[in-house]
Amino acid sequence: MGLYVLSYDVGTSGVKTCIYHIAETITLAASATEGYGLTIHEQGGAEQNPSDWWQAMCRTTRQVLRDSQIPADLIRGISFCAQMQGLVLVDQDGNPVRHAMSYMDHRAVQEHRDGIRHGLRIAGLNARKLIRSLITTRAVAASVKDPVWKYKWVQRNEPERFERVYRWLDVKDYLIHRCTGEFVMTEDSAYATLLYDARQGKKRFSEALCRMFGVDYNHMPRVIPSTAMAGRLISRAAQELGLSEGVAVFGGGGDASLIGVGAGAVEEGDTHIYLGTSGWVSTSVRKQHLDTRHMIASIVGANPRYYHYFSELETAGKCLEWVKDHLALDEIGVYLDQRQIADASVPHDSQETVYRSLYDYMMHAIKNVPAGSNGVIFTPWLHGNRSPFEDANARGMFFNISIDTGKTELIHAVIEGICYHLRWMLEAQERKIRISRIIRLVGGGALAPLTCQILADILGREVETVDEPHNAGAIGAAVVAAVGLGVIGSVDEAKTLIRPSRRYVPNESNKAVYDTCFTVFQSLYASNKKAFRQLNGIADDKPTIHNNYKNRKELSV
Repeated sequence: MGLYVLSYDVGTSGVKTCIYHIAETITLAASATEGYGLTIHEQGGAEQNPSDWWQAMCRTTRQVLRDSQIPADLIRGISFCAQMQGLVLVDQDGNPVRHAMSYMDHRAVQEHRDGIRHGLRIAGLNARKLIRSLITTRAVAASVKDPVWKYKWVQRNEPERFERVYRWLDVKDYLIHRCTGEFVMTEDSAYATLLYDARQGKKRFSEALCRMFGVDYNHMPRVIPSTAMAGRLISRAAQELGLSEGVAVFGGGGDASLIGVGAGAVEEGDTHIYLGTSGWVSTSVRKQHLDTRHMIASIVGANPRYYHYFSELETAGKCLEWVKDHLALDEIGVYLDQRQIADASVPHDSQETVYRSLYDYMMHAIKNVPAGSNGVIFTPWLHGNRSPFEDANARGMFFNISIDTGKTELIHAVIEGICYHLRWMLEAQERKIRISRIIRLVGGGALAPLTCQILADILGREVETVDEPHNAGAIGAAVVAAVGLGVIGSVDEAKTLIRPSRRYVPNESNKAVYDTCFTVFQSLYASNKKAFRQLNGIADDKPTIHNNYKNRKELSV
């Protein structure tokens, strides 16, 4: 018979709500998506309003119930997959004391410098704090974007708000509280604070690390496994969502944990690449490995048997969104007909190709651009970068534009630039561990065959995709709910439930071109690092283009 579960994929740009039927297979019954804003402040701030997540959840839940005609009382479980390393500080009633600080927020430069980049240093980090962190967590809060520095930023800059803080939550954990009234974090979210001792026999926040970094240990919530029930749906939340009171609400996990599950990449050595708003390379490993040089760490996931050796690109699909808005869309009206082609209604008996979106049309328009985009190279660091180098000042660029360069080459170069960076991270991982011969690709980027083939050519490896690759996070959330409900035995069973649907083999002649371009791509950061700092850096007392722009307005994207 099976049962129905609701899974929420809470991303940077919107929430996707799905109803799945869990039996011998996982079947999507209905889905709905609603977007919300991300507010960018000067000096690196990136925030969202937590109530926007909740309202989008409520509206999409009612929509999927209407669309599927599934009675609310047949929903047996709720689970989440969400963006990670956000900071949601709430008061005793669970109300946010300020807007949530996104994982993209990198304004805590001073807190990061004072907190770990002082005194006797190893690899640029305070030696004592580095060693203590590595002993406890096998990782360290080395990035200015790590949530502990956001916490310290609020403490320093907004003391009145900080005084009201009762608990420190991540994105999905705030939503779990809205559903259940419970203050909890799943193990993966707890580990992502880099204050959690995940060693056997420990499994708790480290009082020593909290003390060392100046974090109030009492702010940390109770920690539960991803497959554990966090609580049951309370009356008020049930009314707002249109569900029955008492539905089991499971911990779920962060996107870095559950997208791999939704990709079916759950066994040791399985490597998957995610291409969504952000992007990453992740490999399942039994032991924790750490590469401080390339900013790669082994993080806790939903499967207690493995870690994820994980390296992240902050803006992957976000680069394509930028292309859509600033290159493909016609902002000045010169190519108005072309702008509307993706939105045009075409009769069923027409011989014209129907494009589902402007992204589809973009892929069609660039399909004949040769490998290497006629020498144009794009760097996808639109909001800084984390791995294989950490630099909040890094930015995107088009390199080697000529008088003959057109929009099609530029758009094609953006896809290649994202894939070059993924190759850079993959090769950095391969220095420490064995990655899989065939790479599993998921996320919205996996919907475009052209992107899949470019990635295979640039990596020089076979790439395979699954059905509904853009729903991998929601599927992963459904899997952990199914484990929690006892429908399947463990997260490991995702390997047989989720099978590949298409495979892409590298084109060797294209790979030869890409090998040359990749070498140039890697050189661009080192060649421009100083310029990035001069233009974008938040220096102590030195004027820059970035911090001199006093009239800059907040930007909602």
